[in-house]
Amino acid sequence: MSTAVAGRMAALTRAELTLLVRHKAVLLTALVLPVAMTYSMRPFVEDLELGKAGISLGAAMMPMSLAFVLLFGVYSALVTVYVVRREELVLKRLRTGEPGDAEILMGTAAATLVAGLAQCVLLVVAGVVVLGAEVPADPLWVVVGVALGLAVAGTMAAATTAFTRSAEGAQITIMPVMLVSMVASGVVVPLELLPDKVASVCELLPLSPVVELVRGGWTGQLGAYEALGAVATAVAWTVLSVFAVQRWFRWEPRR
Repeated sequence: MSTAVAGRMAALTRAELTLLVRHKAVLLTALVLPVAMTYSMRPFVEDLELGKAGISLGAAMMPMSLAFVLLFGVYSALVTVYVVRREELVLKRLRTGEPGDAEILMGTAAATLVAGLAQCVLLVVAGVVVLGAEVPADPLWVVVGVALGLAVAGTMAAATTAFTRSAEGAQITIMPVMLVSMVASGVVVPLELLPDKVASVCELLPLSPVVELVRGGWTGQLGAYEALGAVATAVAWTVLSVFAVQRWFRWEPRR
């Protein structure tokens, strides 16, 4: 990356971070909702038969909390950010300058992605230190899972804006991904507790490989074959989302 590109990206990131702090609703969703959702779901998770799958409470709760960050703090927040910048003609004006399309999209997303990464780190530390969760047995896969999760959530957010007309409409268009991910991607109910045929289908959903990598890294029960399969699935969703952005992303307000 050249110095000029890095400078433009840094400027876009600083501007977006300032706007993110000022946007109270987005900030509340990104920072508070994942923690509140995790806390509210704990009684439900405690009633699951985790022992049959060899999963501890910590190994069930921590991937859930990180997934909520990716869904609420990154995916949902970024859809709103992209749509608002588009409707305010910010993206259109940026395209008339030096930054390329990829720079604009990445620079707009950078602040949200950094905030999401920071929250993931804080939640892991809080889970181990404050809540007494066990230390990840294989932290490498946890790191890989979070990194791929940020990539999947970020690119899918940009793709979702293609059929999102307004910031208010974003609350509707994000719901399919949000609901399917929470119900069928192992976020709340680990896939190990589902029937094999159902689990094999759910493993192909966008957030499923991320949860699998994080949970497998936490328990140390993730084999190389399963890990590589999860990585391939996450990469495939990222590539598919990038293709959708290149083809259908709208740079001007939808009327």
